[in-house]
Amino acid sequence: MDRALLDAYRQQAGDIHAPAYMRLRRAIRESVEKGLIGHGHALPSERELAHQLEVSRVTVRKALVGLVEDGVLTQRHGAGTFVSERIVKPLSKLTSFTGDLRARGLNPRSEFMEREIGEVTPEEAMALNLSPGALVVRLYRLRYGSDEPLAVERTAVPQDIIADPAMIEDSLYEVLESLSCHPVRALQRLRAVNFNAEQARLLGVPVGSAGLALERRTFIADGRLVEFTRSWYRGDAYDFVAELQDET
Repeated sequence: MDRALLDAYRQQAGDIHAPAYMRLRRAIRESVEKGLIGHGHALPSERELAHQLEVSRVTVRKALVGLVEDGVLTQRHGAGTFVSERIVKPLSKLTSFTGDLRARGLNPRSEFMEREIGEVTPEEAMALNLSPGALVVRLYRLRYGSDEPLAVERTAVPQDIIADPAMIEDSLYEVLESLSCHPVRALQRLRAVNFNAEQARLLGVPVGSAGLALERRTFIADGRLVEFTRSWYRGDAYDFVAELQDET
């Protein structure tokens, strides 16, 4: 077993109120976030982890399953469990770009092409349920993870929610949190696309490369719409996953 993971798990031992599987899950996540376990790295088998950590295999399995669902780990049939190289984004969880990348030990940042206040467009008015003439904070930015461009993003937020676009330096959701406008629900639409010339130039890929377009409208607890975002993700870096259940 990696010494870093063993040490990280031992550091969690003081949290006697948390179940063992949660402590192990945190230890693995923190090891990945700190770069102590690299992307693509293979974890020991469930049996070996259980033996070294002196826990049951059920505990190990529960810890790993949660991290696979979050996209931190991937499991390959017959090969084992690995730290994810591709970014796996669950569609069933409302998370931010910044939060997703930090959870995987990547350093998120944004390069702004636009960060301004403007009159709402017809498309934005319909998406955000705003009247003609209303003002929105409009963002157009390139999103990076560890200095690699991963997504192009256009966002509109009602100006009565965020008064000054300069407040948004990186994470929109962190700003919304600070304003007591925590997003609680979102409607999303995902489709396959081919990048146009501008998107390809910004992302550093050939024109026509495969990508994933995600459209999101986000709501806060009182039902107000606070975000309309269209994002174009690199198809060679992202997987979007959804958990399906039989309702019968």
